[in-house]
Amino acid sequence: MRVLLVDDHTVVRAGLRALLETTGRIDIVGEASSGEEAVTKAQAMEPDVVVMDLAMPGMDGIEATRRIAGLGLETKILVLTIHCEDEFLVPALEAGAAGFLNKSVADVDLIGAIEAVARGHSYLPQRASALIARQQKQRSEGHHRGLEVLSARERTVIELCAQGYSAPESADAMGIRTKTVEGYLARAKSKLGLKNRRDIIRFALDCGLLRTEEKQ
Repeated sequence: MRVLLVDDHTVVRAGLRALLETTGRIDIVGEASSGEEAVTKAQAMEPDVVVMDLAMPGMDGIEATRRIAGLGLETKILVLTIHCEDEFLVPALEAGAAGFLNKSVADVDLIGAIEAVARGHSYLPQRASALIARQQKQRSEGHHRGLEVLSARERTVIELCAQGYSAPESADAMGIRTKTVEGYLARAKSKLGLKNRRDIIRFALDCGLLRTEEKQ
């Protein structure tokens, strides 16, 4: 099993290497001390697993995870951090991590965690399901509150955009000018903090404006 270690502390990387090499089943193919270096080495080496720290100068572990996951490799990413999962678990999973482990239990659980994610399984804290459910609930409630800041026209434009309508098509459906639609959309995105259509679709799904079709 080929592993890339990512941590900005040399002593930590040395300790992890010593622990993992005792198994005889894990080959440390490289080390990185920053997010940028992690992305470069992951692309070049294509390890089976990247063990990723979160708090690093420059590009942090969440962004590095997102970029490595976006490379289209078979590489799995295991986050190993001192930070509490309450704040970082969901962002790590959304970025593409397959596992999340606290450094306080690395001496006992790290080898098993690496082997699990390498086999294609997830490796998460026992509280993971409750944390994910709670954050999804909070996000949904926040999105419902977000609807309250929209005017009726802005809400309609957001809904049409999420459904795939272009600005001219939305204008035809609403009986207004294309530039007016673009103005409503720009104001709605600004109010909601959305950047692109993907954000709009996610918002619309979370707050019930757009529903996926269920299989019969």
